[in-house]
Amino acid sequence: MSESLETKEKVAVVLLNMGGPDSLKAVKPFLFNLFYDPAIIALKNPLRWLAATYLSRRRAPAAREIYQHIGGKSPLLDSTKLQAKALEQHLNQDQEIEYKCFISMRNWHPFSRETVKQVSLYMPDRIILLPLYPHYSITTVGSSLIDWNRRARQAGLDIPFRAIRDYPLAEGYIDAHVNILQDVFNRLDHPENYRILYSAHGLPEKTIEAGDPYRVQVELSCNAIQERLSDPDHIVCFQSRVGPMKWIEPYIDDEIKRAGTDGKSLIIVPISFVSEHAETMVELDIEYRKLAKEVGVTDFIRIGAIGCHDSYISALAKLARDAFK
Repeated sequence: MSESLETKEKVAVVLLNMGGPDSLKAVKPFLFNLFYDPAIIALKNPLRWLAATYLSRRRAPAAREIYQHIGGKSPLLDSTKLQAKALEQHLNQDQEIEYKCFISMRNWHPFSRETVKQVSLYMPDRIILLPLYPHYSITTVGSSLIDWNRRARQAGLDIPFRAIRDYPLAEGYIDAHVNILQDVFNRLDHPENYRILYSAHGLPEKTIEAGDPYRVQVELSCNAIQERLSDPDHIVCFQSRVGPMKWIEPYIDDEIKRAGTDGKSLIIVPISFVSEHAETMVELDIEYRKLAKEVGVTDFIRIGAIGCHDSYISALAKLARDAFK
């Protein structure tokens, strides 16, 4: 007598991220892709193409120097692969559904067009688009979702899907930061001498004025962490501004200088980065650490990105499991 075998439902979880150059030669084309994104430069072609060509050529030498400090490439893809592996293992504790994680980058390999093909070959029953950006911005999550949807349509990938836009208050995301910060404070002899700087990637002010919720969501995350820490001295600030236009304030370099004037040591939390980037490993660890020393900040502690922290991976797993509810 033969038994009928029930096939497991298959779910593809696509992790969305920015991507980064995988060699020094890739820096210039990576920058071109970044600036050619209409969510970054809102010009019609051929003006956007001309602007991206000019900016990528101009910025490439300085960017190559930055990546030389961290091994000649971005660490982002390697970090994202580790997160994908950890998440897939966590999700597959559920014996009734088969989950497989994929990586789709916006500005460098693996591009969405490549990942769409991989997902098609997997033939899932459902797809979940899960950004590795906790806070929504049109320049990050929005751009990635637009690009994925366009490539999926072109490939005829007609499978039910859900897109997770943001998760600034996801319990495990908040827990990961609280646990790390509590460990740091427990090791300090005089925690009252320290100020937390929550550092998020900046945006042009005009993007926020147009209705982008990014800043509000960053502040929501920081407030939730502070409530759990009994509200120590802290500031939410922004880094990585470029160009002549006004970006959202306060700027992290101004807050580092103010800490020196106030006689405060610093704990830096890269709140909007869940993986290590050039922005954390060069800007925070090298450039801003140097500035802190110059302005008299006694101690400068930089918290690592939460990466594969168990609580964060649990948060991603819950988001994926709940996506179709």
